Amino acid sequence: MTMTEARRARWAVAVMFTAAGFVMGAWAPQIPLLLPRHEITEFTLGILILVLGVGAVGAMLFTGRLIGRFGSVAVLRGFALSASAALPVVVFSPSMPVLVPAMALLGALIGCMDVAMNANAVEVERRLGRAIMSSSHGFWSLGGFVGGSAGAWVIAHWGAEVQAILVAMVTAAMVVAVMPILRGEAPAPAIPTIGTREKRILLPRDAGLWLLGAMALLSMVPEGAVLDWAALYLQKDMGSDVFRSGLGFAFFAGAMAIMRFAGDGVRNRFGAVLTLRISGLVAAAGMMLAAVAPGDTLAIAAFFITGLGVANMVPILFSAAGNYPGVASGTAIAAVTMIGYAGILVAPASIGFVAEVIGFRVTYAVLSLLLIVVALLSGRTAGADELRAVA
Repeated sequence: MTMTEARRARWAVAVMFTAAGFVMGAWAPQIPLLLPRHEITEFTLGILILVLGVGAVGAMLFTGRLIGRFGSVAVLRGFALSASAALPVVVFSPSMPVLVPAMALLGALIGCMDVAMNANAVEVERRLGRAIMSSSHGFWSLGGFVGGSAGAWVIAHWGAEVQAILVAMVTAAMVVAVMPILRGEAPAPAIPTIGTREKRILLPRDAGLWLLGAMALLSMVPEGAVLDWAALYLQKDMGSDVFRSGLGFAFFAGAMAIMRFAGDGVRNRFGAVLTLRISGLVAAAGMMLAAVAPGDTLAIAAFFITGLGVANMVPILFSAAGNYPGVASGTAIAAVTMIGYAGILVAPASIGFVAEVIGFRVTYAVLSLLLIVVALLSGRTAGADELRAVA
């Protein structure tokens, strides 16, 4: 990979992050509509979100091996193109027997795309000799902001079905446009050698890597809580209409985009450990404010503050995983992403069950404590700064 190719690949992977965020942002305002469409309760909706999460986490388990065998570029191309068509499959599902596997498919495709694009971003970082992970996640958040806000507007004016079709068309166009300029590591040889043997491990056994995964989980539980439940929280507890309820995640994602575009520079100046520590405390304060907000305007502002804090937590953890000693990047990122995405995809199902009993306010207050735990463990991410040594 030449430096020119690496620079182009940096923007290609940025578009992939944008596309993934766009799909997830567009999905957020669709979630409350499943209740009347299929005549289900919040408990059943929680089960459906759990199915989506299980599909994602289960597929992630094998993505590291696929990357080790075929390379991150081929895996990213395949899953990104497939994921672009996943939302209409869910929205147009006519019944629960069709909706359940559709939810699992949506989770699996987005989850595998996520692992592949993070692995590709680590490889491009190495080729460029500088960090791009935070800004790459910034493009995900930018996509989420556009998908959430524009998606809510389209639903309010033209309906859920039109929104899903438009999302698929726009996402496919973005993916196809940049597929030829993606670059990454070479696929592993058919017969493993000493240098490639680590890539074939399904799950690493290193306790430190699993701790990074646990920190990613605690960081992503609040993100999943906003993605999957903020719209319903604003509608149910604060009487928001469809448009305003969609702004909860949209402003959260917008704040994340702003901070993630600045995140690489912040990390280079202050280091990963201090950045993560302060970020965790800011996110905890925002989540607590969302829990006690008396109206939707302050709650939306609180989700914005939470996004400012959460923004750089996961990118730092993924960079630390991608540079973890003795473990291939694809394998390490797959493990940490799999554990972390239990937070954004599986844990929100539990949040739905709990919130039905104790309410969203108490639930969001408890989630703020998880972010404080991550801040206390920030010293484990010193490895995220290793890229500066080769810059």
